Amino acid sequence: MHFGEIEVLPVHGGNFYLDGGAMFGVVPKPLWEKKTPADERNRIRLAANSLFVRAAGKNIVVETGNGTKWDSKLRNIYGIQEGDPLRDSLAQLGVAAEKVDMVINTHLHFDHAGGNTRVVDGRDVPTFPNAQYVVQRAELEHAMNPTERDRASYFADRFVPVSEAAQWRLVDGDVEIVPGISAVRIPGHNADIQAVKVCGGNRTMIFVADMLPTRHHLPLAWMPGYDLYPLQTLETKRKRIAEIVAQGWIVVFGHDPDFPAATLHDGNGKIEFEPVDLSK
Repeated sequence: MHFGEIEVLPVHGGNFYLDGGAMFGVVPKPLWEKKTPADERNRIRLAANSLFVRAAGKNIVVETGNGTKWDSKLRNIYGIQEGDPLRDSLAQLGVAAEKVDMVINTHLHFDHAGGNTRVVDGRDVPTFPNAQYVVQRAELEHAMNPTERDRASYFADRFVPVSEAAQWRLVDGDVEIVPGISAVRIPGHNADIQAVKVCGGNRTMIFVADMLPTRHHLPLAWMPGYDLYPLQTLETKRKRIAEIVAQGWIVVFGHDPDFPAATLHDGNGKIEFEPVDLSK
């Protein structure tokens, strides 16, 4: 899909599974399971949604999915897809890792930044050797010293090699990254998660990551138990969903396995979604 001179294409970062109760927090299972059935281990099917963007003469990847560095135990726990789905998806678009100029991470949890690095000759190195990696400065600082509450979500080998290669571009708050593409803070899931906003040709798209993991998280109170600051998530959702509806923006969900992108509409007080195919 084109936003003026900016081209945006969907990229698959891998399928995986997480506990349904954890993904819906205080929402009772009899309610959420009507929307997304759980497997025998109480897990629901998710996708690591990513984007490939051509803008300002640069090849940009938004989110890097789960990556490939999983031992058998964790791969089984999370149902991580085998292979390297992110690089495979980029290859289908004719984009080699060496041709990527920029990677934008919304935050550094393993399911959003897992593909930041890979193993080459026994060493962890950046997957995209010629790219700047963009994230909020405070998010990287937190990832280096997470709390007991969220340290299971941060795997140092997914982001420390980027520091060692001096490939980070750290930003502070809301900022334009390249013309037409901006970082927008959406705190709640953690303190310094950022959305990625694309504007051009009288169209706007916003990738909201874990603010709205799936379309089933559109009701304000339906939010993951993983969120560190749920009341802040509530206010962020209230503000941003209203903005998306009022402005007619396209929203990209972080983990919806069926409908990665949609427009949102107010249906008599209930937010409804209409799928959008970004590949067209």
